[in-house]
Amino acid sequence: MGSRGRAHPGAAAPRRGGVAVERLAAEAGWSRKRLWSRFRSQVGLGPKRAARLVRFDEAAHRLAAGRSPAQVAAEVGYADQSHLHRDVRTFAGVTPAAVAGAPWLAVDPVAWDAPGYLTRA
Repeated sequence: MGSRGRAHPGAAAPRRGGVAVERLAAEAGWSRKRLWSRFRSQVGLGPKRAARLVRFDEAAHRLAAGRSPAQVAAEVGYADQSHLHRDVRTFAGVTPAAVAGAPWLAVDPVAWDAPGYLTRA
């Protein structure tokens, strides 16, 4: 990934929440401004904030699965562990260690299709 969340040519597919707004706008056939406006009216957040939430959600579930904050930060696409910590504080109001043990991260298999690393065989 590039420094602004854009994939480099030949890079792997973007991570969850890591698609460039310009790319989404081009795929929809809209201007960047129209995409922001429509996205915000439909979702209630701008695309960048929504992407941060998607990435945080992925990180929170990995923390709950027992991964270390440093490992999660690298896997999910944070620049470093301090950026993960910032988003955890922003969205959950607690530390990554508190998120790791949070009961609200229990996956409901009816409402949510759990990623493979969360399923227990």
